[in-house]
Amino acid sequence: MSDTRHASAGTSVRSSVVEDRGSSLIGTLLDQRYRIDGLLARGGMSAVYRAQDTRLDRPVAVKVMDERFVADKSFVDRFEQEARSAARIHHPNVVAVHDQGVDGDKIYLVMELVDGGTLRDLLESGPLSVELACAILEPVLAALGAAHRSGLVHRDVKPENVLIGRTSSGGSVVKVADFGLVRAVSGSSMTQGSVIMGTVAYLSPEQVTTGTATARGDVYSAGIVLYEMLTGRPPYVGDTTLSVAYRHVNDDVPAPSTVAPTIPAAVDELVVQATRRDPADRPMDADEFLSALRRVCSALAIRPVRVPIPEHENEKTMPVSGAIAAGAGSAQGSVQGSLDGALATQVTGQATSVVARPKAVHTVGIGPQGTRTMARSQFDALTERRPPVRPQPMRPNPPNYPPPNGFPPPGDDYDDGYNGYDGYPETGAQPEQRGRRKGLLITLIVVGALLLGAGGTATWWFTSGRYSTVPSVAGKTQEEALKEISDAHLTPRLADKPRLDNKIPKGIVISTDPSGGRLLRGTTVTLVVSGGKPVVPNIGQGADPKDAAKALADVQLVAKKDPAKDEYNPNVPQGKVIRVDPRPGSALDIGTDVLLVLSKGPEPKPVPDVAGMDHDQAFQTLQTAGLTPVDGPAEFSADVDGGKVIRTDPPANTMLDSSNTQITVISSNAVTVPDLGQQLVTDAQKALTDLGLTVQVVNVSGQAGNPGSRVYAQSAPPGSRVQPGSQIVLTAFP
Repeated sequence: MSDTRHASAGTSVRSSVVEDRGSSLIGTLLDQRYRIDGLLARGGMSAVYRAQDTRLDRPVAVKVMDERFVADKSFVDRFEQEARSAARIHHPNVVAVHDQGVDGDKIYLVMELVDGGTLRDLLESGPLSVELACAILEPVLAALGAAHRSGLVHRDVKPENVLIGRTSSGGSVVKVADFGLVRAVSGSSMTQGSVIMGTVAYLSPEQVTTGTATARGDVYSAGIVLYEMLTGRPPYVGDTTLSVAYRHVNDDVPAPSTVAPTIPAAVDELVVQATRRDPADRPMDADEFLSALRRVCSALAIRPVRVPIPEHENEKTMPVSGAIAAGAGSAQGSVQGSLDGALATQVTGQATSVVARPKAVHTVGIGPQGTRTMARSQFDALTERRPPVRPQPMRPNPPNYPPPNGFPPPGDDYDDGYNGYDGYPETGAQPEQRGRRKGLLITLIVVGALLLGAGGTATWWFTSGRYSTVPSVAGKTQEEALKEISDAHLTPRLADKPRLDNKIPKGIVISTDPSGGRLLRGTTVTLVVSGGKPVVPNIGQGADPKDAAKALADVQLVAKKDPAKDEYNPNVPQGKVIRVDPRPGSALDIGTDVLLVLSKGPEPKPVPDVAGMDHDQAFQTLQTAGLTPVDGPAEFSADVDGGKVIRTDPPANTMLDSSNTQITVISSNAVTVPDLGQQLVTDAQKALTDLGLTVQVVNVSGQAGNPGSRVYAQSAPPGSRVQPGSQIVLTAFP
């Protein structure tokens, strides 16, 4: 809800009424711990009190929800859950949540009490300088970034929820309040008729059309806040919250320099990027937006400035009260107020940390921009102080969200003479034609009001038959889920691939995207179906280990290698996969290791020992071992007969792999000397000559031998081995 401290002087009567309505708790002890000292603000759904924590002896702010919520168990559960989530955000720029609980019919939340004011108070004096706007936005984005990193979305970023307090050293600090409470109230059965949760002036297009709230939606809202800080007003001003919401959906947020021409182009671009209609075109979260902001500040040499603490006349201390919007029974009870109330949020940001103001507590109505104001809109005053905004040129943009059933947009600034519902009226329409169109529009609105009841037109515009609720199909079979989503008038589609899960059986739905909420009929809902446990894929023999590892990673398994378990394989190249263990088809838990057994190539073989073998026998032995023998030069060996193998190169028992199979065989060329005793000299000579030896014959008397003589002795003993060509001396007799 919007802040209650921006009312005009004519609100004193309502202030006293509010105090009377909230005075019943003052002086009581909530949950035997929190002494309620005074009412700070009250809205249609909650009241905020200054209190004292008697256990820790410190002042706190206590938000007490309306008693009607106690009977709504879903609200109580969600309120507690969101409070716990918000309490987990520990950041110097986030208002701390201390406690939450239920005391009888009182549902309450305890927060830090900040001494200061809000950004809304600061903006009452007009636009801020670029330096001051950046000094405020930086801690705001830092706070939102802490929430986004924790998986939380604020949902209601606006000036009323940006608190500026005093530090113990006399400085100032910017804090963001109200994390999670919009979601808590949106989950209540008491608010299910409202689609839009949050303040319309700052809502993203997707929040308006579908109720979807994401980190990118917070970025959009922060961009709108930056625009307002720089220009003194939000970008869209309308007579109703409906017309403002329509502008968010169908128009592009203009650059702030169109209002304040001195704003640097880089700052313009920050606003434009953060407020693009397509969420995918914005920074993904507050951290990314913050990085962009810091780059711009650095490029423009923008130095940090001290953020002033808002002060009000006759007020020395402004306790930080969150924005409390008016509820049923506020003074603005006209039909127009009802229409606005249908679209304005049920909880437009009741800021959870509270500024303690001395006395005046104000309720407020609904203003033109979807914010809450008294008697006259705070933005009306700003409009009076500024020249009108120049029209913005049209530019290519993402597709617009069409109004339902082809109806034109609301408000006097629009007619039905334009194409595509881009939010810009067709030029050149004659007054008579425009009058007829406006007449048709008024007729349609009146008929809608009669059919739907007072205050129902705005709800019909954004809800009615246009929307369907995403059914809860988690845990159901794929076929059941497809049918239920189709029956809900939504378009089901399966995710690109199943999501593996250790526990959920194959074919059972895990989740949907979006996970819930209301969507335009026909919107695509993606089913995420379980693929069951990962199964070891079929990895072929000879596969590259990198390819095998990727195939395993694709099914969320982890490839492991162990050289000690690699194997020799003559059919698989070295370094390639022989097999996997566990084998293909095995169902494993996600993240399980799968061993890749790699090939070491053919197993090395020892060179056989063929020394002393005949040549032919040696060759056959080597060939049988898979080797390729070749002859080397023969050598003399006194120990090996001629024709037999002396050695091989490589030597015997050397281990050879498949890349080197050639073996050189070295044979003996030794000649064995025969026994020539008593042979005729002529026969002996022939025998030695045939062996390649030379012969010399001598007589026992020392003279040349007689050919008819016989061998009496020989110089080389029988059986001895001599080199080829050696001379043998035969001694003949007589």
